[in-house]
Amino acid sequence: MLDPQFQAFFEAQAAAADPNAPALESLPVEIVREWYRGERGAQNQKTSPADVGVTDLKIAGPHGDIPARLYTPKGAQTPGPCLVYFHGGGWVIGDLVTHDAHCRRMADYAGIRVLAVDYRLAPEHPFPAPYDDCLAATKWAFDHGATVGIDPNRIGVGGCSAGGNLAASVSIDLRGDAARKLKLQLLLYPALTPAEPTASRKELDGPVLTISVMRWFEETLGAEGHPEYLRAAPAQVEDLSGLPQALVVTAGFDMLRDEGRDFADRLKKAGVATDYRHYPSLAHDFYTQGDISPAVIDAAKETAAAVKAAL
Repeated sequence: MLDPQFQAFFEAQAAAADPNAPALESLPVEIVREWYRGERGAQNQKTSPADVGVTDLKIAGPHGDIPARLYTPKGAQTPGPCLVYFHGGGWVIGDLVTHDAHCRRMADYAGIRVLAVDYRLAPEHPFPAPYDDCLAATKWAFDHGATVGIDPNRIGVGGCSAGGNLAASVSIDLRGDAARKLKLQLLLYPALTPAEPTASRKELDGPVLTISVMRWFEETLGAEGHPEYLRAAPAQVEDLSGLPQALVVTAGFDMLRDEGRDFADRLKKAGVATDYRHYPSLAHDFYTQGDISPAVIDAAKETAAAVKAAL
């Protein structure tokens, strides 16, 4: 059953919704982005740790500077481990603001630095722009992170939803890079683009992530037919051996549930140390809705403990 606090929240949302409102995916993208900022700001601030140092950075990327934000918890080791983090939002929405509280919790609960990457978004910057930025930011953490207290021997990548897709892709991109060895890939309800729709993609139309919105995200990204398409479809990569240790998290009320579970199974079969955790009573994007239910904070602490242990 859905977590009772989330159930009440979704029911209240439905009751207050305008039945004549246009579909989210039919609106101009800037309006959708602003709506998402407002939603997560209203649902994820009360539980945001305040005692975390925050530094905004500019990272040199392949097509200009990439904005990033470094979260440093009180008492962090110097040099110390770092999680390079990619926000969710379907490669189209989301930014440093929408995932600020989530990254603060990860840094605070795990006691490590978190480097959040504000990669370019589609449709202004279609595939592979988000992937190129995330790969460049991760390489920067290895090559220049020591200047901000990062230990290059203890770096992981992570992300939620589309960010989980990006983290899986970066892990595959760096698999053969002997000078940049990732310690962890953290995949939180990742969108992994299976070749065929999974049962959960067919059956779960919301809450939070709907079939039509997911279709809009993927079409807007524009990866289909591109020569580098597999970078957008980690679930379709045949060989998963030699990848860094994985922590894969799924939610019961999420259309992406099955592809995360299936990817974790394939990683294990490929010999990758994999920790798979499933939260059956939670829905997609729950890590960014910390004010709704204590279950989110419990999951965030469990996830952070596993990240700390890995890094």
